[in-house]
Amino acid sequence: MMKAQITWVLLFLVAPLMAQDFQGKAIYQSKTSMDIKLDGQGISDAQREQIMESMKKSMEKSFELTFDRSGSIYQEEERLGTPGATQSGFTMVIAGSGQGKYYKNVQTQTYVNETDMFGKLFLVKDSLQPWEWKLTSETKKIGNYTCYKATAIKKPDTTLVRRLKRLDNNQDNEMGKDSVAQDSTANNSLLSRIEKPKDQLITAWYTPEIPISQGPGPYWGLPGLILEVTTERTAILCSKLILNPDKKEAVEPPSKGKKVSQAEYDEILAKKMEEMQERWQSNSHRKDGQSISIEIKG
Repeated sequence: MMKAQITWVLLFLVAPLMAQDFQGKAIYQSKTSMDIKLDGQGISDAQREQIMESMKKSMEKSFELTFDRSGSIYQEEERLGTPGATQSGFTMVIAGSGQGKYYKNVQTQTYVNETDMFGKLFLVKDSLQPWEWKLTSETKKIGNYTCYKATAIKKPDTTLVRRLKRLDNNQDNEMGKDSVAQDSTANNSLLSRIEKPKDQLITAWYTPEIPISQGPGPYWGLPGLILEVTTERTAILCSKLILNPDKKEAVEPPSKGKKVSQAEYDEILAKKMEEMQERWQSNSHRKDGQSISIEIKG
């Protein structure tokens, strides 16, 4: 019954959208919630509040998805005062968070991700992750569009997890050589403050009224454009949709940056995190009374 309803919609309501030059643009608002614990010596309440506000803003972003029948480009909208600026001596930096253009082609099932890692541009090219969506008959309205609910399970990135686990184990072994050092730093590891990834339930709402298999970020594979995605911590919602705009944009993969596979990129990122860990341990022994400890779970 579900498939019959979708087929009827595709055939009689949205055939004009499948023209050869069909294109559209969707604006998404993304918000991520995290449990943040901020400890520090020698920082005032005003500085603490400013740091917390900066971190909160870094979790609220706006993206645009430009798409045609087979390809799409997903990128963050530019805004003033983006996270990363130094405020009161504090710099907000998230590993691998310098997001550029994310292109995916649902026909070839490949993606090209232009991303900045600590000032160096990478071009990650690999195959799209297939989603095992479970379609339901549950519906709701998003704007003027009738959307259907689908769910899937996202597995953690095991390549990066294994690398970080080896790194954490090596550090535990080194600390074990000195019981005094182990007692003083056992709970001060940067990696120990990052919650280990786990399976996530992904809930998506898609509309067959726009019969393209696209969505924000890595999400795709449904019989209609995905207008909303929610996970345990993140909600992505389409706030504006423009179909067949007068001014067309090229939907092509980015080409700047060092070309690597996803596995190669994960190895490079793990090495950078190892360097961050070493700096973290050095800073944890500072005696100037200005150390800051941030614990993030989520």
